[in-house]
Amino acid sequence: MRISPEKYYLNVGRATDLKNPKARRIYRTLEILPGALVWATLMGMFLFSWLKPIWVAYFIIAFSVYWLLRTLHFSLHIMAAYQKMKANLTTDWLLKLDELTGKHPDKDWRKIYHLIIFPMYQESLVVIEGSFEALLNARYPKEKTMVVLAIEERAGQAARETAQAIARQYQDKFFRFLITEHPRDIAGEIAGKGSNESWAGKQAQKLVIDPLKIPHENVIVSSFDVDAQVYPQYFSCLTYYYLTSANPTRSSFQPIPVYFNNFAEAPFFSRIVSSCNFFWQLMQQQRPEKITTYSSHSMNLKTLVEMDFWQTNVVSEDAGVFWKAFLFYDGAYQIMPIHYPLSMDACVGDTVWKTVINQYKQQRRWAWGSEGIPYLLFGFLRNNKIPFYKKFRYAFLMLESFWAWGTNALLILFLGWLPLLLGGGEFNATVLSYNLPQIVRNLMTFALVGVFAAIIINTLLVKANFSLRGKWQNVFIVAQWVFLPISLIVFGAVPAIEAQTRLMLGQYMGFWVTEKVRR
Repeated sequence: MRISPEKYYLNVGRATDLKNPKARRIYRTLEILPGALVWATLMGMFLFSWLKPIWVAYFIIAFSVYWLLRTLHFSLHIMAAYQKMKANLTTDWLLKLDELTGKHPDKDWRKIYHLIIFPMYQESLVVIEGSFEALLNARYPKEKTMVVLAIEERAGQAARETAQAIARQYQDKFFRFLITEHPRDIAGEIAGKGSNESWAGKQAQKLVIDPLKIPHENVIVSSFDVDAQVYPQYFSCLTYYYLTSANPTRSSFQPIPVYFNNFAEAPFFSRIVSSCNFFWQLMQQQRPEKITTYSSHSMNLKTLVEMDFWQTNVVSEDAGVFWKAFLFYDGAYQIMPIHYPLSMDACVGDTVWKTVINQYKQQRRWAWGSEGIPYLLFGFLRNNKIPFYKKFRYAFLMLESFWAWGTNALLILFLGWLPLLLGGGEFNATVLSYNLPQIVRNLMTFALVGVFAAIIINTLLVKANFSLRGKWQNVFIVAQWVFLPISLIVFGAVPAIEAQTRLMLGQYMGFWVTEKVRR
């Protein structure tokens, strides 16, 4: 299905896609906005510490109080979501599906099919085998499970041979198995996950779903990273949430990513970054009004067909598909958190230094999600059917989240002492200058309560999934969090600033494929 001409903005990926000069200027201005906010904050931090140190001192005290309250608020959400995740892991979801169908025959779970798409590039056979073995262990009827292994033509013969090796092992284990090959150099596309999975979805509809006359609303499509390994009851849990959703064809369903596939091989800093991402996603499950689709997620085939699948000209296709659906359905679209985990790979390279580089590039690619800001704001300007309060809320949330990503860690690092350094003798003679470091230090110390909650949950999860040998391994799992402040800057603020600066300057990024290494 093609997008109607009046909703042309749904297919815009960057300013250069627009032919109308006025529209292009507006979009370009919106691309500049995220980076401009970040740089205005960082430069203002130094400038006002010099010109108005008292203002900055009061600001940093207020910001520290805000950070303390925010951390405590986050920790409460994390603990509540963790309890829900634990409960969902122990629930017999097939039994609950049978009970649901018994009470509501119109919600017959046996009519629901799952279409799983694995976009791959040059990943090794062992990585993909792990994902398929997890599918085989899933407690959902295999006669209702269809799998697409989506390879790239540009990946060459090696990718074809890997796909054929998977086919020989697994093609007879599912209701349908399909290998698709995304052609290289399609005009208007960015080579990456979005263009590949969109091609795969359309091929699956054409070659499998429609010939079998399966109603599109009975097909749940899960777009997984190729390293994603489902827990045994993932599809049963997902099906229950789908059937009990108030509007399942206007909803995306988001699991919680955990990074346990190669946990033992990951350096400590990679574990910290992965754990921080897990906690962020865990917390967001408690705030469905603020969450977007991330990495591996699920949605209905009817929805995808109506809005012409994923965007093919963006890097951040995961959140992008939610924003596209949100604009396509005039704001009547939502995320349904399912409080159920999905295991993925932490970032690991052939060497520690290669891991550092890969981790940075991965975070930079994720931070390039700021390209969604101009996309969303431009869509809001063109779509008059979305209520204003929804536009304002999502615009603020998007701008605030990417601004905070690039600035908060640096504000905490610098502002406690920068007014003392640049404020001059007059400011340093005040009582405020004497008390400022102590106030900030005390507030940040109290804020560690939230960090301790995360450390406890992380340790419990690790011990539940891995056999730790000796007390020193247990000590190290906790002690590695000492490096959290450094990680937040090196693998948080810095790549976010680079990504938003690139967008601001019009230096568009392509899709960087994270290397999957198993030792």
